[in-house]
Amino acid sequence: MNYTEINAKTIDRWIDEGWEWGMPISHEQFVNALDGKWSMLLTPTKPVPKDWYPDLKGKRVLGLASGGGQQMPIFAALGAECTVLDYSEKQIKSDLAVAEREGYKINAIRGDMTKPLPFENDLFDLIFHPVSNCYIEDVMHVWKECCRILKKGGRLMAGLDNGFNFLFDEENEKDMKYQLPFNPLQNRKLLKSLEKEDSGIQFSHTLEEQIRGQLKAGFMLLDLYEDTNGKGFLHEHGVPTFWATLAVK
Repeated sequence: MNYTEINAKTIDRWIDEGWEWGMPISHEQFVNALDGKWSMLLTPTKPVPKDWYPDLKGKRVLGLASGGGQQMPIFAALGAECTVLDYSEKQIKSDLAVAEREGYKINAIRGDMTKPLPFENDLFDLIFHPVSNCYIEDVMHVWKECCRILKKGGRLMAGLDNGFNFLFDEENEKDMKYQLPFNPLQNRKLLKSLEKEDSGIQFSHTLEEQIRGQLKAGFMLLDLYEDTNGKGFLHEHGVPTFWATLAVK
């Protein structure tokens, strides 16, 4: 099964249906960013702290699985040289459309992050990686590749699902239905449930995979915070379901 192709096509379909993470920023938001009024998300609701960002003028930034024209336009407005890699065709097209509308350059690549990333060693100053590695089975590969392509002292900002959502189905967050780890490539019943919910192919990941994985790949953890789903039963009860991490090579 080429599950990453399935996920790319699923996300393309979600975008046609108005998916919130596939809606590019407006011209007004871009102008606001030029004037210093901006924020970005790695997780559903909490903006990334401003002190996580270095001075971005002239810095090389990679948006990893960060297509859709939401973050890269802001990085461009702040003076960064932007590259985005995403496996969704429509997410890439959105970033290209915003760049054309606002008159800045972007290197937009349709690529699968489960493969070796198409970049030379020590290239980027910052990698911005919103919640997306729940769509891949092996996250250690991503951390190793991020470390390879970052310059020494470069920063990795990552949004991470802590796995808790995978205990429940999409409609009912009150009764635990599944066990962890959640891996539909190992359990056909999980695959059928994802197909029924039109959720693509998703995977739970542990603290060891997400945080320890970054450390083992060669990063030093500088900061982190938790976030909720932004809506639903778990959110209403303050249950954190996501992390965001700041790490340095």
